Parts: sequence; C-alpha cells; structure tokens
Amino acid sequence: MEIITKQSPQGCNNICPTPPPLPGPAMNCRRKGSATKGNSCALTATRDLWDNLFDRGYRADVTIRTSDGGIIYAHAGVLGMASPVLRGMLKQAKGVGHKRLISIHGVQHDAVRVFIRFLYSSCYEQEEMKELVLPLLVLSHAFVVPQLKRICEQQLENSLLTLDNVVDVFQLSLLCDAPRLVLLTHRMILRNIKAVSATEGWIAMKRSHPALEKEILESMIYEEQMEKERIRKLNERKIYLQLYEAMEALVHICRDGCRTIGPCDKDLKDDQKPCTYEACKGIELLVRHFAGCKLRVPGGCIHCKRMWQLLELHSRLCADSGSCRVPLCRNFKDKIKKQFKKDEMKWKILAKKILSTKRIGDEPFFLSSKSISSY
Repeated sequence: MEIITKQSPQGCNNICPTPPPLPGPAMNCRRKGSATKGNSCALTATRDLWDNLFDRGYRADVTIRTSDGGIIYAHAGVLGMASPVLRGMLKQAKGVGHKRLISIHGVQHDAVRVFIRFLYSSCYEQEEMKELVLPLLVLSHAFVVPQLKRICEQQLENSLLTLDNVVDVFQLSLLCDAPRLVLLTHRMILRNIKAVSATEGWIAMKRSHPALEKEILESMIYEEQMEKERIRKLNERKIYLQLYEAMEALVHICRDGCRTIGPCDKDLKDDQKPCTYEACKGIELLVRHFAGCKLRVPGGCIHCKRMWQLLELHSRLCADSGSCRVPLCRNFKDKIKKQFKKDEMKWKILAKKILSTKRIGDEPFFLSSKSISSY
C-alpha cells in the first residue's frame, strides 16, 4: 500500500488512506441511474466503488480463467476474504510475478463474472440472476458463499421456480445441500407429475439418474397412500363427532326436554328458545319412531336397531346411571357385566375414540377416557 504524506502543524506524519468499508447486505442494486435518498447515498457510493474496482481491475493481482476461455481479473485480498475455498486455491496458485492464475470451470463465463462481482459489492442485477440462478447456486455452494446461496434459494422459491426447471433445481438442491429447496421442488413435482414428466429435465434425469426417478415415483405412491389415510381418518373423526353430538342430544332430550318431546314431568312450552344441539331434531324423530314401532326388538327394524345401539353407547359413557334420565341406562350397565369379552372390547374402543374426539370427558354426565379403560 502506498503511504501518503501530509504536512501538519506538528510536523510530517504518515497518514494511511481510510480503506473502503466492507460490503453491506446483499442487494439487487442498479449500477447506473439508481436514485438515492437520505443516508443511502453513502451506501450506494460504497457499492459503486467496489463495482468500479472489479470492473476496471485496478491493480488486480489474480487472473481467473473460465471454461469458454474467458478471462476475469480480480484481487486476491477480496477473493480470499469472501471465500475460504478461493483462499486455499490462491495459496496453491502459480503465476508470473505478483499475479496468480486460477481456473473456475463447469459453468459459463457470465456466471463466474456475476459471482466474482458479488464477492466485491454483494450486488447483482435481477436480469442476470433470473438467467444465471442455477450456476450461481452451484458456485455459491462450491466456494462456500452462504449469503449468495441464500439469495439464490430465495429467488427460486419466490419467482424463478417453474415446471420446466423444477427437475433441474431438485437435482441441484440435492447436490448443493439445500434441504428447504429440496422439499419445495419435490412437492411441486408431485403436485404436477403429469406435466413435469413431459419436460426435458425429467427425460434427462430418467436417462442419467434412473434411481432418482424411481425414488420420486415411490414417494408419489407413498404420498397418495398418506392422503387416503388422512381422508379416512377425517371421515372417521366425522363419524365420532356425529356420535358425540347424538349422545349430547339424547341426554338433552331425556333430561331437559326439547321442542315437543321430553320427560313426562317436564312442562314443555311453545315459546322455547331455539335448540343449540345440531343432532337434536334427528334424535327426536328417532325417539318418536322407537316409541311407536311394533318391531322394536333388536334386529327387527333398522331405525330401532340404531336406537338400541345409541342407548347402549350412552350407558357406556354415562357417569351416573343411578340418576340418569335416559331410558334403560341402568339395564345396559347390568348387561355390560355379562357381555362377551370380544364384544366388550369393541364397545370400549368405540367409547374411548368418541371421548378423545371432542374430549367430552369433562362433561358431568359422561365418564373420562381413563374410566372407560378401567370398567
């Protein structure tokens, strides 16, 4: 570094020029004609300074050769501070005089130029990012530049991921240790498998990595099975919720009365408030049918059979059959003691699932899940 001398009243002192500040956070910045407001002027000037240093190659001491024979000039101090991999390459590099020569192959010249420029100013052009995001992702991973790697991942996630490049991005994200991008691309492939399987990327992957194609197809089958299982559980939960509502409505009708039906000692008024139990109307119709049906024996009438099952289910959930107003509650409690073990287990499992579905064990007229297991 050159030493600039400056005369001062106290004498001649060697004063070193103030070095430019380190590059700030990465930005999509325009190199020409960018507007500045307030304190951003200093930041813009600093970025322009670093960009000019790279563009003009002032006192560059490193020559970078690219795959297509291109040459990029850079500064060893900047490269070494920005990337530990480049620092190691520079230590081993040979050159003429004070200039060292390194090579970066495998990607196009423009991608290497944008990559090196980012090491100087942490800036990039949006159009260049859109065109070169995949080679930039590879370079940022290979040369351990996490800031640029995060930017590439974010750009792909937000706007640059398409059906045409999703297979390529999926493979690169596996190689570049980008788990979030792996997950996003994998989901996108599974959601659009018909369209993606017709792209050039899929055809190329099928030829070069048939095992990866097999894994994707197997994961698609697994996802379909999981979706079917999820739907099955949702439907199962819906049934348990309906049974829960039926149990509540049955207790409500037998204890409090509702509309035109209720216990014989209850005075039902015409101006009652609307019932809040959704299953009440259906249970009311079922109770009325049960009261007047001549084939009331279990197995004789399908509606009566359903009523018998609801009464037995209630007895298994009821916390106090002695004071319960639901018909036959105590009778079914006594019947439970004489039931076969196999049938008993089926009823227990059903009762526990109903209790756990909407946690009605806190209601005063229902048992808890623990009590179901113990009786």
